[in-house]
Amino acid sequence: MPTSTDTPEAQRYNRIRRWLGIADFVLGLTLLIALLATGWNGTLRDLAMHGAYDHYTLAVFLYVVMLMMIGKLLGLGLDYYGFRLEHRYNLSNQRLRAWVWDETKGFLVGAALESIVVDLLYFIIHEFPQNWWLIAWAAFLGLFVLLAQLAPVVLFPIFYKFEPLEDAELKFRLVGLSERAGTRVRGVYKWNLSEKSKKANAALTGLGNTRRIILADTLLEHYSADEIEAVLAHELGHHVHRHIPKSIAVQAAITLVGFWAANWVLHYAVERTHMFETVSDFANLPLLILVSTVLSFLLLPALNAYSRYNERQADRYAFQSIASVEPFISSMNKLADQNLAERSPARWVEWFFQSHPAISRRVAAAEAWEKLQTARK
Repeated sequence: MPTSTDTPEAQRYNRIRRWLGIADFVLGLTLLIALLATGWNGTLRDLAMHGAYDHYTLAVFLYVVMLMMIGKLLGLGLDYYGFRLEHRYNLSNQRLRAWVWDETKGFLVGAALESIVVDLLYFIIHEFPQNWWLIAWAAFLGLFVLLAQLAPVVLFPIFYKFEPLEDAELKFRLVGLSERAGTRVRGVYKWNLSEKSKKANAALTGLGNTRRIILADTLLEHYSADEIEAVLAHELGHHVHRHIPKSIAVQAAITLVGFWAANWVLHYAVERTHMFETVSDFANLPLLILVSTVLSFLLLPALNAYSRYNERQADRYAFQSIASVEPFISSMNKLADQNLAERSPARWVEWFFQSHPAISRRVAAAEAWEKLQTARK
C-alpha cells in the first residue's frame, strides 16, 4: 500500500476544500427543503407569474432567475471564502475584481442555460403530462451531447483565453500521439490559465469537429515535452477505451432512473399530498431538484468508483504509449506539488470524494509496470 508523503499544508488545504464542498451541499439542500416546507416556492411562482403578466414561458424564466439569485446570495460567503483560500495557499493569480467579473459571467451564463433547460422541461410536462419523463429524458440527452460539443468553442472562451500552440515540434508530437490513438484533433491550443491560477492542467475537449487539445500555459512553462506527452497520453487513453460514449451511456441510464423517480414523486405530491395543483406547476421545480440532488448524492461513491476504474485504464494506455514511464511519474509528482493535491488521502476520502485514484497509487502502478517490462526483457 502507498504511504503518505503529503505535507501538512496539502492536507489542510484539501481538508478545508472538502468541508467547503460539504457546506455548499448542505446549504443547497437546506434551501430546497425550506422552500418546500414553508411554501415560499409557491410565493415565488406567484411573483414570477405577476412579473410575466401570466405568460407561462416568461414566468418560468423569471422563477429560475429568482431561485438562482437566492442560491447565489446565500452561497456568496462560501464562494468568497473559496477565493481567499486559493490565495492563502498561493494557488491563485486572480484579483478580486476579476473574480467578481467571473462570478457575474458564470451567473449570467448559468441563468441563460438553466432557463432554456427548465423552460423546455416544463413545456414538455405541460404538453405531455403522463409521459413527460421519457420525452424529457431523450431531450436532455440531446442537450448534453450538444453542450459537450459546443463547450470548447462557445463556453470555455467566455472565461479563458485560448490561442494556437506556437511550439511546432511539441504540436507535431502531440498530434502524432493522437493519430496513433485513432483520434483526429482539430488543433492544439495554449490555455492561458495563469491569468487566474498557478495550477497546471491539460485536456482533450470537445466532440467531433470541436475536439481539440488544450494545454495550460502553467504546464507548458514548467514541464518537459516528454512530461506533457505523458499527460496527454493519459487523456487519449480515455478515447482509446471509449470512455466518453460509455460514460454517456451510464449517465443516460442514471438520468432515466432520475426522471422516472422525479415523475413518481411529482405525481405523489399532486395526487396524494395535494402540494401542487398540476404536474406542470413550476413551483414544483425545487422538488425536482431535490430528487436529483439526493439521487446524485447516493450514487456518488459508485460513480466515483467507475471513474477511478476508467482513470486506471487511461493510465495503463499511457504506460504503453510512451517510451518510458519516468516522465509520467515525474509529471504526477509535479502536478501534486503545483496543485497542492494529496498524494495519499485517507481511504474513505478517496472512496467517497475522488474521481481519480490517489496520486501515490498511480505512481506505484507506473513503477510496477516499469519493473514488469524490465523483467520481460
